[in-house]
Amino acid sequence: EMIDKWIKEKGILTKLLEKGIKFLVTKECKKIRNLKIDIISTSTQIFKGVIPKINISAEDINYRDLFFDELQIEADNLKINFKLTTKELKFINDPLIKFKISLTQSSFRTILLSKNWHWIGDKISKEILNQEKLIDIKIKNGQLLIKTSKDDINITKEQHINITAEKGKVYLNNEAYNKIIEIPVEDKIYIKKIYIENKLINIFASSSISF
Repeated sequence: EMIDKWIKEKGILTKLLEKGIKFLVTKECKKIRNLKIDIISTSTQIFKGVIPKINISAEDINYRDLFFDELQIEADNLKINFKLTTKELKFINDPLIKFKISLTQSSFRTILLSKNWHWIGDKISKEILNQEKLIDIKIKNGQLLIKTSKDDINITKEQHINITAEKGKVYLNNEAYNKIIEIPVEDKIYIKKIYIENKLINIFASSSISF
């Protein structure tokens, strides 16, 4: 009986809200598959403008030419303003979200060679390896294997690079050259942990989001 009551309570309003968030997320992404949104809240709480928890998961995402293979998001204690008549949804507080992103070698390569983000790849080449251009990147034995070249000559170099997170920032380091650089990440994103496993780069982070 309690469960029946809970299902009724979760009811239509929550479903509407799930649809609203799905719409917001889909609109932000050029591509997204298997998007699942689970709002853990009762209709009463939504009327009061509170959502205790939202879980979001998706696969195969293209967000501003950033390619992610898997994404999991959890947000707690959201304050909302939901107009039932227009189905318009606004977040009143800037919610803190926790997320996990996984990227394959192919997604990571596509990002670093894309026209929007290749400057990061070139920054890695110049600052760590003293080369002009990033040509290719692979994942090998838990490290990044980076292939670079100088513009005028067709000589390519390969170097192993470690990727780590410290105090919210992402660092790449090349032990052979004894060089470490920070990868630029938006200020409000705090990277907790980053590691490579089974040829996947896994990133655990948190961020406040303003709508």
